[in-house]
Amino acid sequence: MEIEIQKISETAKKKEAENKKFFTSLKKKHPKNLDNTVQQLHENIFEKINCLDCANCCKSISPILRDKDIERISKHLKIRPSDFTEKYLMIDHENDYVFRNQPCPFLLPDNYCIIYEVRPKACAEYPHTSQPNFINRLNLTIKNSFYCPAISEIIEELKKFY
Repeated sequence: MEIEIQKISETAKKKEAENKKFFTSLKKKHPKNLDNTVQQLHENIFEKINCLDCANCCKSISPILRDKDIERISKHLKIRPSDFTEKYLMIDHENDYVFRNQPCPFLLPDNYCIIYEVRPKACAEYPHTSQPNFINRLNLTIKNSFYCPAISEIIEELKKFY
């Protein structure tokens, strides 16, 4: 499946108000089977979408890195956590560690990640549509729809369900 990265954000921004309205309605209904539905949609859509064809998340946004992430990645790179932090990270406006530069410093030109086996937890869970308690991540889902074509498809499919 060919992914047109430039159109992802444009399309998501056009649908932002509609999606917010839909999520407000969904939050009021709070369907009991929502997590199962989103999980199934996630699986179906990721059968069609290969993240290596896009990697827009790695090119455009930084995950939050927790202390465990920093320790694990530093060990893998055989450097001290303080050196890793100094070289690659900064503290953002919410006081979280994030990568200093975009695209991700560990993203290769072919969209492979050189630290994939030890990548930050936030990367491993992205786009967070296979995680429980989806109802608590509706705002994050809208924000992430600006970067990830799979999220936009999941939202559109959810609209058909509810």
